[in-house]
Amino acid sequence: MRILILGAGGIGGYFGARLAAAGVDVTFLVRPARAERLGRDGLVVTSPYGDVTQKVTAITTASEPFDAVLLSCKAYDLDSAIAAITPAVGPDTLVLPLLNGVRHLDALDAAFGKDRVLGGVALIGVTMTADGAIKHLNRLQGFVLGARAPGQQERAAALHAELEKGGFAPELSADVMQQMWEKFTMLATFAGVTCLMRAPVGAIMQADDGEALVRALFDECAGVSAANGYVPREAFRAQSLGMLTAAGSPATASMLRDVESGGRTEHDHILGDLRDRGRAAGVAVPTLAIAYAHMQAYAARKAMETA
Repeated sequence: MRILILGAGGIGGYFGARLAAAGVDVTFLVRPARAERLGRDGLVVTSPYGDVTQKVTAITTASEPFDAVLLSCKAYDLDSAIAAITPAVGPDTLVLPLLNGVRHLDALDAAFGKDRVLGGVALIGVTMTADGAIKHLNRLQGFVLGARAPGQQERAAALHAELEKGGFAPELSADVMQQMWEKFTMLATFAGVTCLMRAPVGAIMQADDGEALVRALFDECAGVSAANGYVPREAFRAQSLGMLTAAGSPATASMLRDVESGGRTEHDHILGDLRDRGRAAGVAVPTLAIAYAHMQAYAARKAMETA
């Protein structure tokens, strides 16, 4: 099976390196500067599960269909990503997005047809360092995929079997949308509260009302998920709140790391989309609205500074 991975950043780079090291036929579609660096240095990953320096195949333009395309771009790059991978999507190609949230599914379905687009979730903390290496920040390396449309199950199972060779134990889910919405709930809470407070979880827990704030935001996000047909499971709730209220935790959402580096963020795709879905469903989301307004103000200030 021939697999194309759009980008060789944190998520795509980590899982792609594992697959390439296992001998899977993987090609990376990247920008010219990234292709040059990969050609010179290989794809470098540092991880608690073992470091990898892997020579990989990188292209800057797709010109033929692949069996599967893994999409792990930032949400604000989705339109350009769709344009880039379009030549690689043939009649039998599966597109597996690993973006946060759920709004991207509508755009991908419109571009390629729902029968080609799987559901997917990446549960991992990774970042790309200044020298282009992928740094694995913890021991999470969750990878979930699953069918969203009738007739996808067999092809999804075939892709899952190929991904298993990478050694990161991907899960073939019978209800991938449930898991996507649960991650959406957790991530919106995590990003919303760490960005709003400009602090890691452990520091927030030292504030008088820090835990109450986290729980209030989580309950709002979970309420939106439930209103959209995906009631968060109790085990998920307990695990998420345990992580989000852990005393002394240094954890911060990648959105906060983007803010601290002065970069663009996915606030519209995560916080804004969840707020809008909540309001459309009649769910009160006052804390979520504040978190989103805060990020809108950040983006507006950045725009003013660069105007």
